[in-house]
Order: sequence, then C-alpha cells, then structure tokens
Amino acid sequence: MLVLKTGSHNLIRVGDDKTVKQWKMDGPGYGEEEEPLHTILGKTVYTGIDHHWKDPAFATCGQQVDIWDEQRTNPICSMNWGFDSISSVKFNPIETYLLGSCASDRNIVLYDMRQATPLKKVVLDMRTNTICWNPMEAFHFTAANEDYNLYTFDMRALDIPVMVHMDHVSAVLDVDYSPTGKEFVSASFDKSIRIFPVDKSRSREVYHTKRMQHVICVKWTSDSKYIMCGSDEMNIRLWKANASEKLGVLTSREKAANDYNQKLKEKFQYHPHVKRIARHRHLPKSIYSQIQEQRVMKEARRRKEMNRRKHSKPGSVPIVSERKKHVVAVVK
Repeated sequence: MLVLKTGSHNLIRVGDDKTVKQWKMDGPGYGEEEEPLHTILGKTVYTGIDHHWKDPAFATCGQQVDIWDEQRTNPICSMNWGFDSISSVKFNPIETYLLGSCASDRNIVLYDMRQATPLKKVVLDMRTNTICWNPMEAFHFTAANEDYNLYTFDMRALDIPVMVHMDHVSAVLDVDYSPTGKEFVSASFDKSIRIFPVDKSRSREVYHTKRMQHVICVKWTSDSKYIMCGSDEMNIRLWKANASEKLGVLTSREKAANDYNQKLKEKFQYHPHVKRIARHRHLPKSIYSQIQEQRVMKEARRRKEMNRRKHSKPGSVPIVSERKKHVVAVVK
C-alpha cells in the first residue's frame, strides 16, 4: 500500500514485511542505488495506510490502528476495538482529526485522534472492504461492502444509512469520491466500475472492457474529469468521468451547443423515451445474466415475505425498509 505525503514529493509504503518506508518520487541519479529515505520496523503486518490531510502524520492499520509522526519511529498512539484484523483506514478530509476503519468482523469503526480512543462502530450483515469520506460533507462517508452494495452513512446517525446504492453483481472492492462531492465511483469484482450520484440508489454510468478483469482499486482525479482504475491483469486504465464529453479546447459555438443540448436533456429527462435512451447501457453477458438472476431471487424473497405476512397474525411480520435491513447494531 502506498500513500503520498501531503505537500511533498515523498511516498510512504507499508506491506507484509512489517516495515514502513519513505521513498522519494524522483528516481535515483546515474550510478546511484535507490534506497528509502527512512525505514521503520514495526511489530505487526500492515494492511493499509492513509496520510493526514494537514499535519505531518499518517495512520496504519493491521491488528490495530496506529497514528505515526513522520519524525518518530514509534507510533504516537494505538487504537483498537476487538481482535479482528483491520483492512482499511481513511482520514476525514474536512474534520481532519476523525478517521474510520474497516475490520474483518463486519465492523466500521470511527476514531478521534484528539481522544486517542474509538468513538463508535456500526456492524453490518457482511464485511466492508473500504470506506471513503465525502470531501464536501464532513459527516458523510460511503462504505464498499461484500454484499454487492454501497452504503452512505451519516456518522451522527449510524443506525440507518442515508442511501443504499445497488447495481453491482459482485463484491465492491473500492470507492472514491469526486472532488465536488456529488458523485462517487466504485470498483467491483464483477469486472466493472460504476459512477453513482450520492443521492441516487442506481448508477448513472458503467464502464467495462473485454480484457479488464476484477477491478481492485479506483481513483477520481482532482480536476474531476477523469477516473483511474487498476485491475487484476496489471493494467491501469484512464476513463472520462462524463463519457460523452469532448476532450480538448472547445470553440464558443461548441460550448453553446453543448450547454443547449444539456438543457434539453434536463428539460425532457422524465419523458419515457428520453429516459429509456439516457439509461440504456450495453452490458457483458455475464453481468446481464447475473442481474436477471438476482432480479428473480429478489422477487421470490419479496413474494415469500408477502405470503408470510398474509398468513400470519397482523403485526407479527413487520415491514422492514431496505435501508434498515443491513445494519445489525451500533455500538458506542
């Protein structure tokens, strides 16, 4: 795992060798050997790292969450809640003293650096692979889960997700927000990436290629125009955030035409034929068949629950909303 130091040209790297190493981004000179600037020998295997957005500090995770100062060889503080390994840790870009982590026991744990203690945790039905904080809304974050869904939470009320995002047909492995905070992109084991609006449960765009395998990681560039993803066949791909957007310099007439066309789309976006054309996407046969299969399974579960409620005592089988189904408990 690599992370870029804030305000510098150095990288910090962790791995299975129980070491934390700092490297220069610039290559070595002629005849020089490339060596790390600084090496810290840890006590456990590190599975994730993230750098503080302002201060010269970073966090690592493994058996516990450690907060490090760049000038020290021992962690400033160590925090844990439970005994399972932690797979990911992320700092909040606005409230920079807050950070969150994902553990293999299905927990999402929130920490406060100032208190050096965990704040609260939420337990979901299945394991969360990673989280990403909204860069514009300080208390909102999105979790990529093994149950094919993404969950946007408000950290002040973790008992009910703000939104459940459903479209993937396999485990979601990574998620990243656009700089505007209005959309995020997700990478999945189903060999596709999807772009979701934060306030919608369905994706607005899906990207896939014949050669692209399981997508492991995804990032949204700082200019909000491109998306980068890395997949199992060891390739990095660059995508446009808006698939129909023209690249390069636009003339004034082209800008006016684009603005006019966009306004027309917004005006007639709810017309049935326009909506059908705007939503239509070609999908690989594997994804399409899995979508159809999951649709049949979901309808069967709904019909079974409806029959159980119909033949039971009134009130004995409550109606549970989709947002409440996946949260097991909130512990403070």
